[in-house]
Amino acid sequence: MLIALAATVTASPVLAAPGKPFFSLENTDFVVTLGFIVFIGILLYFKVPSLLGGLLDKRAEGIKSELEEARALRDEAQTLLAGYERKQKEVQEQSERIIAAAKQEAAEAAELAKEELKASIKRRLKAAEDQIASAEASAIRDVRDEAIRIAVAAAKDVIAKNMTAADGNKLIDDAIGQVDAKLH
Repeated sequence: MLIALAATVTASPVLAAPGKPFFSLENTDFVVTLGFIVFIGILLYFKVPSLLGGLLDKRAEGIKSELEEARALRDEAQTLLAGYERKQKEVQEQSERIIAAAKQEAAEAAELAKEELKASIKRRLKAAEDQIASAEASAIRDVRDEAIRIAVAAAKDVIAKNMTAADGNKLIDDAIGQVDAKLH
């Protein structure tokens, strides 16, 4: 601004309108220069440059405070991000531990089920063997009973054919004697 003022004051008549002296109100260049100087003087009188400077300073302070607030927000966001990343890592580790524990429990449950299945098979085999042994004993008993029944029937037939009435009476008397001796 001072440069413009100095340039207008030091202007020579060469720059004036043709045929008119520079410092004359008829010279348009001089009138424009004079108007410009008056305008600058009015601006300086009403302290417009200091007002503009104050507004610019105020705006600069506003921008500075916005930048500081933005930095604070960025720092807070970075802190939150770090916290969430840490929590995510912890959750990931916890989920890995849960999965590992579940796999371990599944393996243990499978092993226990295997052992229980083996025990169940052993019990069923033992029960089947017992049933077979019982069936064998029952069959042997049935065969023995049938053999005894057949033998008794055969003996009855043989005795009935070979025995006389006197032999039968003698056998009856001997049997009563044996019973009497055992009872007394």
